[in-house]
Amino acid sequence: MAKLHLMKLSVGTNDIADLAAWQESRRRATGQPSQHVTRMWPKRAAELLDGGSIYWVIKGVMQARQRLLRLDEVIGNDGIRRCALVLSPEIHRTSPTPRRAFQGWRYLAEDDAPPDLGPYRAGQQDLPEDLEQKLAALGVL
Repeated sequence: MAKLHLMKLSVGTNDIADLAAWQESRRRATGQPSQHVTRMWPKRAAELLDGGSIYWVIKGVMQARQRLLRLDEVIGNDGIRRCALVLSPEIHRTSPTPRRAFQGWRYLAEDDAPPDLGPYRAGQQDLPEDLEQKLAALGVL
């Protein structure tokens, strides 16, 4: 069976460094692993947890992923049940892939997921976004 992933907008994030810094600050403040809380519980949870990842869309471009470790139930202050997507702390850069805006998250089939470019490292200098997209379109990245 092919892996199943999620695709999610990282709203308010300018780049992978922003995503990593925000997650690190949350880990330090809460002592909890990286997670993203969402209103909807994935109906295909078993497939997602069989090696799936969350692919982050930043500024209209899918450019990073994190492995999904588990799904935790979280009850908000309003009493509503939510799903915490618990993530590996390691962020992998992916080949930049343009994506249109959408709300919530979407399932992403393994065949539609962009290839990894390697792990993200703090302080790493990325290529300018437009150059990275052109190189990816040429198959160089």
